[in-house]
Amino acid sequence: MMIQMTSKPYTQESPDTAGVVYIVEDDEAVRDSLKWLLEASSYRVELFESGEMFLAKFDPNAIAVLVLDVRMPGMSGLEVQEHLIARKCDIPIIFISGHGDVSMAVSTLKKGAVDFIEKPFDQAALRSLIERMLQEARQRKAKAEQRSLNDALLSKLTPREQHVLERIVSGRLNKQIAADLGISIKTVEAHRASIMDKTNSGTVADLMRVVMNANRPPVKDSGSMR
Repeated sequence: MMIQMTSKPYTQESPDTAGVVYIVEDDEAVRDSLKWLLEASSYRVELFESGEMFLAKFDPNAIAVLVLDVRMPGMSGLEVQEHLIARKCDIPIIFISGHGDVSMAVSTLKKGAVDFIEKPFDQAALRSLIERMLQEARQRKAKAEQRSLNDALLSKLTPREQHVLERIVSGRLNKQIAADLGISIKTVEAHRASIMDKTNSGTVADLMRVVMNANRPPVKDSGSMR
């Protein structure tokens, strides 16, 4: 299947943020047509003829969107999706198929795919969808980087500071935290000041954002530490 190109190229973001479109499709004519269409609109495109080749070579840290055929020899598109889920690869997926059905579309979407389209494609709709999904990928990347940064900030805390932080997040007052941990209020205040400094938090609201937007929760203790 060949896709006729009718649109003019448009300006994309810088190479650092533009991202890449991975196309996994066993039909060479479809692969090439999609490549020509998307490269004409200034997208960087990488082609794979099988799910196995894609999983072996793609960059899991790249800002990217995956255009994935459902039915292919060897590993199916659904199996590729399962492998990405198992590897915790948070990449937006657009499934394509000439044999799609409602139940299959629902299944892929429930597992995190962002859309499901059937051949033949509408050029303008496909380009628009690719751009929206790349923007989604950029947002996911930014969130993942922020979570990693917050994890690094929280890792600076001592075990005692982690226990104090757990109680701050729970809404406990300084005197309650002191009673919980068997320490003085002044010691709690010192720990709180250190926590705010190490997490670059100016207010409790800032601190809450660090905790809520991190992969690791505050360390829980099984009892008081005197």
